[in-house]
Amino acid sequence: MVSKDENVKAKWAQVENAYQRRADLIPNLVATVKGAAQHEESTLTAVVEARAKATSVTVNPDDLSEEAIAKFQQSQDALSQSIGRLLVSVEAYPDLKANSNFQELQAQLEGTENRIAVERRAYNEAVQDYNTTVRSFPNNIIAGIFGFKPKGTFQAAAGSDKAPTVSF
Repeated sequence: MVSKDENVKAKWAQVENAYQRRADLIPNLVATVKGAAQHEESTLTAVVEARAKATSVTVNPDDLSEEAIAKFQQSQDALSQSIGRLLVSVEAYPDLKANSNFQELQAQLEGTENRIAVERRAYNEAVQDYNTTVRSFPNNIIAGIFGFKPKGTFQAAAGSDKAPTVSF
């Protein structure tokens, strides 16, 4: 149980690492867009504020409860939505879309989102293995004595079961 618990904590650290990578890229994306699209200030401000909120929500690896994971995920989902709005607003700026710096940042963000998905999946798999162990008999008795409690997993964001509508 200890090794499974440590594995869950290690997977959680990788999730945080992937989200931190995204948070570190956002100031560069905002600066690039700001240079080309001064009047999109409200969108840029929303991204910066969402990043600040997302990076302020932390989860203690010793308390990976459903509630703690949900709170963390909610702040990260808000940041994802802000980034999406920013990328949509860029469509109005052909010069920016053609800018190689912007294209590289956009590719980095896409890669980061993929990394986040991979790390979240690995974390959920580790939690499933851990939770199965601590909830199965006779391990559940030992787990109760030594304080091993089930951990929370990432869930799909509300509304993600419906495909987004794309219109031009």
